[in-house]
Amino acid sequence: MKPLSDLSVSEILALHSDTLIALRDRGVVRSGNNPTGDLAEYLFCKTFGWKQAKRSVKAYDAKDSENRRIQIKARRLTPESTSRQLSGFRSLSGFEILAAVLLDEQYQVQRGLLLPADVVRQKVKPDGHTNSHILRLTDALWDLPEAKDVTSELQATLGKL
Repeated sequence: MKPLSDLSVSEILALHSDTLIALRDRGVVRSGNNPTGDLAEYLFCKTFGWKQAKRSVKAYDAKDSENRRIQIKARRLTPESTSRQLSGFRSLSGFEILAAVLLDEQYQVQRGLLLPADVVRQKVKPDGHTNSHILRLTDALWDLPEAKDVTSELQATLGKL
């Protein structure tokens, strides 16, 4: 295969499309959109044996063996975008656990976290513009006594894929 720098824009876009199709065929992503969120859901479910919710479910993304509802969120960090702000929470009552992951530019796991929803509700900030609540994955969240750092588990799963 030619180096990407030798490919035309059309060829690079076709490669991107083929990549998403291959990931969808393997069950890693469920759509042709940005793979960040789908990858996070797949990683957490694969790592912890959770059952992924249907795509139409709004308040949670998976359930664990105790039937707890889990909201899964991810943020991909790049040199151009270093914000750790997660996408907004439309509902703060539809889940018991937040599973969140920071990915680097190459989609490698930087940090992973499980956090009880009651802690999330204390830490979010309202955003009137989007009618949602916002949470930033600051390093301080990993230091909370209620937090569970799952970085190594997620890295191990991704390494096996």
